[in-house]
Order: sequence, then C-alpha cells, then structure tokens
Amino acid sequence: MNRIVVVGYGPTAHRLVETLVSKGFDGRVTVIGEEPRPAYDRVHLTSYLSGTSAEDLTYAVPEGAVTRLNTRVTGIDRDAKHVVTADGDVEPYDVLVLATGSAPFVPPVPGAEHAYVYRTIEDLDAIKVAAKDAAEGVVVGGGLLGLEAADALRALGLKAHIVEMSPWLMPRQVDEGGGSVLKAHIEGLGLSVHAGSGVKEIVTDDSGEVIGLRKPDGTLVDAQVVVFSAGIRPRDELARASGLEVGERGGIVVDSAMRTSDPAIYAVGECALASGMIYGLVGPCNNMAEVAVDRIMGGSATFEGADMSTKLKLLGVEVAQFGAMDGALDVTYMDPVGGVYKRLFISDDAQTLLGGICVGDASPYTALRPFVGKALPAAPSDLLFSGAGASLDLPDEAQVCSCNNVCAGDVRTAIADKGVTDVPGIKACTRAGTTCGSCVPMLKQLLEKSGVEISKALCEHFTYSRAELFDIVRVRKITTFSQLITEHGQGGRGCDICKPAVASILASLHNGHVLEGERATLQDTNDAFLANIQKNGTYSVVPRIPGGEITPEKLIVIGEVARDFGLYTKITGGQRIDLFGATVDQLPEIWRRLVEAGFESGHAYGKALRTVKSCVGSTWCRYGVQDSVGMAIALELRYRGLRSPHKLKSAVSGCARECAEARSKDFGIIATEQGWNLYVGGNGGFKPRHADLLAKDLSSDELIRTIDRFLMFYIRTADRLQRTAAWLESLDGGLDYLREVIMEDSLGICADLDAQMDNHIATYADEWAATLDDPEKLSRFVSFVNAPGVPDPSIVFASERGQIKPVMAQ
Repeated sequence: MNRIVVVGYGPTAHRLVETLVSKGFDGRVTVIGEEPRPAYDRVHLTSYLSGTSAEDLTYAVPEGAVTRLNTRVTGIDRDAKHVVTADGDVEPYDVLVLATGSAPFVPPVPGAEHAYVYRTIEDLDAIKVAAKDAAEGVVVGGGLLGLEAADALRALGLKAHIVEMSPWLMPRQVDEGGGSVLKAHIEGLGLSVHAGSGVKEIVTDDSGEVIGLRKPDGTLVDAQVVVFSAGIRPRDELARASGLEVGERGGIVVDSAMRTSDPAIYAVGECALASGMIYGLVGPCNNMAEVAVDRIMGGSATFEGADMSTKLKLLGVEVAQFGAMDGALDVTYMDPVGGVYKRLFISDDAQTLLGGICVGDASPYTALRPFVGKALPAAPSDLLFSGAGASLDLPDEAQVCSCNNVCAGDVRTAIADKGVTDVPGIKACTRAGTTCGSCVPMLKQLLEKSGVEISKALCEHFTYSRAELFDIVRVRKITTFSQLITEHGQGGRGCDICKPAVASILASLHNGHVLEGERATLQDTNDAFLANIQKNGTYSVVPRIPGGEITPEKLIVIGEVARDFGLYTKITGGQRIDLFGATVDQLPEIWRRLVEAGFESGHAYGKALRTVKSCVGSTWCRYGVQDSVGMAIALELRYRGLRSPHKLKSAVSGCARECAEARSKDFGIIATEQGWNLYVGGNGGFKPRHADLLAKDLSSDELIRTIDRFLMFYIRTADRLQRTAAWLESLDGGLDYLREVIMEDSLGICADLDAQMDNHIATYADEWAATLDDPEKLSRFVSFVNAPGVPDPSIVFASERGQIKPVMAQ
C-alpha cells in the first residue's frame, strides 16, 4: 500500500493529507481537486469580500503531496483500482479517499438558474460583480452561512433581505426565544428578516434581469441579486455511480473506521454518512480525516460521532449552542432591550448539565460546554450571570476545542511536559484554537491556572500589549501603521483589533486627522464617517455644546438644520442636542452649516471625550459654592478630541448635592468651599461603578493639572477598549499607586505627561471643519460607491410625536 488518491481538495482533504505527512507516510499521495486552487479556509471565507486575498486564505500544500487542480474525477474502476478524470487520464490507487464535500442546495423553483450560491471563492467573485449594478439583495436561508452571506451583501453596499422557511433564524442552533433576540439584533443593523417564509419563484423582467423574489403568499421582495444558502447536499454522485452504498437521502455510507462498502475506499467530510448523519462542521470533519489516516496506517481509531456545539459571531452578534436543546428543567434569562438571551437545560434531578443556548452574550459557553453530561459545577444562576464559569477547574477529559478534538488534559500535557508558555505554543502543539478560535479564552484560562504568565499580545500581528505599542510609537516617533507593523509587527496587514487600536494611539500622540492618508483605512465604521451609525443605517449629528451652555442664535441654527434636513432632535443626558436620521451623503451638507455657525464635532462617534456635564453652579444656584459651568466648559474645551482606549465622560457639580452626577463618570468633579474634589474611575452602563476620590480641595490649577496627568497616564497604559473603571481596578496598587504616579511623580514621568497634554491642546483641530476643506475626504460620503449622489432607497421613516422615527423592514 504505497499509493493513496484523494478525490476532492477542500479543508477536510487538506487535514487528511497533512495528517498523513505528519505521521510519516512514505508512499505517494495524490490529491485531485475541481477548484483552480488548493484547499482554503472556508470558515473565514466572508473575509475575502472585505480585502483578504485568496492567497491569504489558501492552505500550504503539505510537503510531498502531488496535486492535480482544476480536474474533475468522472469515474472509479473498483476492480482495476483507479480513478478516471474528465480529460481521460487514469490515476491508480491502493487506497482511495473520497472527500468530495457537499454542494449548496438550490430549491427547484422557477428562475433558480438566475441565483447565486455561497460556497467557493469563485461564487463570491460572481456575487461581487453582480452587486456592482444592484441596490438590494436577498439570501434564501437563515442559518449560519445564510447570515454570513447577508452580511456580505450588506458589506457590498446592498440593502439585504433574509428569507428563512423556519419560524426563526438559525433554528439548528437556537430556540424560538433566542431566535427572536437574534432577529432584533439583525434588523437593528438594517437587514430585513422574512421568517416562516419560503420561495415561490425568482422573478425576472423582460430582459432576463432579476428584479425580485416572490414568496408563497405572493409578496415580492425587491432584489437584483439572489443568493441561495438553504443547506447542503452531499456530493455522492461519484460513489453512487461506482456502486458504493449510499444513504436513502444521500451521503456515502461509512463505518466507524470511515470505510465505505468497499474496504479499499474511505469517505470523509460532508460527503460521508456516519451513523446516519451528515456532519457539516469543521470539527467532526477533521476528526473523520484523522480517524481515516489512523486506519490507513494500521491503527484502530474510530469515529463515534461529534460534539456539534458552536460559538460564533455573526453581524456583530455572539451566538452559541452546546449540548442538548431541551431538558426536563431549564433556567432562562431574556433581556430584549439589551439583546441578550441565555438558557441552560438541566436534568430532571437538577444535577446534570444537558446543554445551553446563548445569544448576545456567549461568555458562559467556553467554561460550560466541557461540563455537558456532567454534574453542574455551580448553581445555574451563578454560571449564567456571576462569571463563576471562569473559575471552574475542567476535568482532563473535557473537550476544549471541538474543531480539532483537543481536551483539557491535552493542553495541560503541552504546558507541563513540553514547556508551552503561551497560546500560540498551545496552538502549535495541539492545534487547539487554530480553526474557529472560539476556544482561545479557555486556553488562556488553562495557562493561568497552570501558573503560566499570559502573553499580553494585542493580536496575532503584534506581540506587544497596547500600552507597549503606545510607548514604541511615542519613543520611536512612528507616524504610520505601515511603519509600525513593518518594524515591530509579525507581518501581515493588520486586523480589526490592531488597526483601530493603533489608529487611536497615533491620534492620541500626533493629533492628526483620522481620515488623513493611511489613517482612513484603519478606522471603524463610526470614525470612518465622523458620525455614529444608527439602527436603520442613518447617522447622528452631535455638535459640541460645552457645559450644555448655548446661545439663542446657535439654538436657532440647530433648529433650522433639523427642520431643513428632516432630522429627529433630542436633548441628551450629556446636556447637548443630538440630531438623528441623517444619511451619509447628507452629513457634509449638515456639518457645513453647523461649522459656519461656530459648532464643532462632539465626537459622539469616537473613543474620545464625549461631554463634561454640569449643574448651573454658583452663578445661578443658591447652594452652589463654585462656578461649575465655567469649569465644565474649560475642561471640555481642553480635552475635546482627545483620543483614548475607550470613550470618556465627565461632569462637574457645584456643590455636594451632586446634581451633575459626577461620581458616575470617568472623571468627576464636585465643588467644595475650599476648591474641588476629584473622583476617577466611575461609569454607568451594564456594570455601574461609583468613582473613587483621588484628591480633595484642589485649586482650579491643581485640578486641571491632576486631570491632565490622569488622562494621559490612562491613555498610555490602558488596554484596548478598557474603560477607566476597569483600568483602575486592574492597576497593581490601585488608587494609592495612581496617586503616587500622577501626584507624587514616583515614576518621574509627570513632566512627560504634561508635555503630551500640552501638545494635544496646541495641535487640536476640528475634524469636521478639516474634512469640509478637503475634496478627497469628502469623496467618501456617498450612500453607494458605484452610484454617487443616489440616496439609499431602503431608508424609510414614520412620524411619532411630531418627529421622524426609523421604519424597519418586516
């Protein structure tokens, strides 16, 4: 046995060949694939539409393997033991492995030939071309791949619809409650969900161009691009034609060794029917490949089914499911306002964990999945809401990586016996975390519990923490992301973690315009358009109103702008006026009028200072002991535009009655008879925290200097997206240490912190004013890149209480 032929070259075939090579197989391995390239990462296929190249997704061909690409196998001669290709060539084998995968299911409806599928890189190329001349698209199928396809259409500038036959989205992963929360999340992003509906036909006009999808009730969903992602069918036609046993509903029948009805032929992946089931997840398919290799090389491994648990993030929404989706007892938490749904299924004696579902917050998944079928490690409410799962000690047999079948004991062995000290080392040694990545948090926990210091690397592109990168940029005077990743990175072009983080560092240190040159490519959606995106795809306009103080003339301008552009207006808790409902193409016109009236950006879209709220203070209030309005205005103008790891909020109260709620802010000031008390590290939100008293009875100059240093020390040392509250709690030495650093200069850095703040103040410029003077920056403010000047037709409003409100598609 020295000739192995593998038919099909997808990820499962790649895993099989890779495993053969790693186990020292010394024969000839030939892989025949229909696609024009070797196997590539289908888990991250959607990233191809956002800039990842085909080469970046493609796996390296294992050393020694012979590949024949763009080649289709048309027959198997089992007696002669060879396969025949479409060009007439014959490839002999001693062992044949069928890894032919699956094909997208396209329902037999009229017009289906005009639709696209979402399976290969070539499919995505075709969709990309079709989207250039389209305004709306519809995806048939509301499962995992269907939601990815809908997100891809949205990223291509189309108004996206999802048609799902089941009553709710992702019916294989979540129940009705989870489906309703998921639907609300997705509709909040501007996508339309048509659940409980099928497809009657794809409708075309007289020229054969697609104009929509008709549902069984006769409703027409307008669309110029239709994508089917309604499930898969195993590619078993080759096996069927050669007389191998196949299932009644498709799939090549295999035993626990992955052998077909012909002992010389194996089948793995989505074409294989194992114990009556087709597995479409990466983990089970990888396990099949490894079992087949073990048997081919004389071992005794068996495939006994697989954990079908999943954890993923779709359109920014976390979704997870593990174990069973029912049980005698359950514990359910649902927060429709916050968009969170969690449910645990428990045995009738309340002792055994059977499974769980999470939507909106999948944090319990990593710790709880290994306990499925085992005794509950804590009270269900603690497991769901108190974070107790993070402290659980997993048994060695608990599976932590379902994609690669890695157990906690495998990870502990790598740490103890092989000297692994970081997550990349665990990945290299065990393959855990190398596929979907959802188990990486658990790998970090296992390292911590083993006494290993965890790497603070920002992401795979930088081995440094955010604070370390800040110092590198500052000391080396680096001004671009390209220079930083070239000189101090690990290669590549960055990711959605490091690019915005570095953009913030560059802005904090150099105060350049966020849309200048290369910086424009680093920003997230809000910074990219200098506005905060809302649920229906429109944007908010938030001019700065320091201290909430505004002249009648400026109030009139805001009213006129709101009236002329038909915007919704609201006075916020931060004492300013927000204008909602602006389309992206309207933003420059709106801001031109506001800038001419003396307004500037309120930075509601940025990780920066938002507002400094105040009461009326001693100027008007009989209880006020200091001028809180004057101080609030001075602080807001001083720190405006200051980029930081997270948003910053502040407030100034003119007396101890605390009308401005200063102790719920990142830095808050309360007036005293002798001066000002400074509080730091507070926030509202999901986990409110009262700020701590840092210093009391400060003069105005002392107060401002202390805040300067507090903010700059936070910006210099905080982690990515870390609020001041969490940062303060994580400081070794806490509040006392902070006092030593910024008030007693224990590290000798106060002069440097002062200089950084002085530089920020000296170089500040309003981002919107600068944008309006630059035609290149203005060119990005269009609803459709392929149709400048055309507004988004999917944005619809209704009237409520005399103002507009968004109407979301049904």
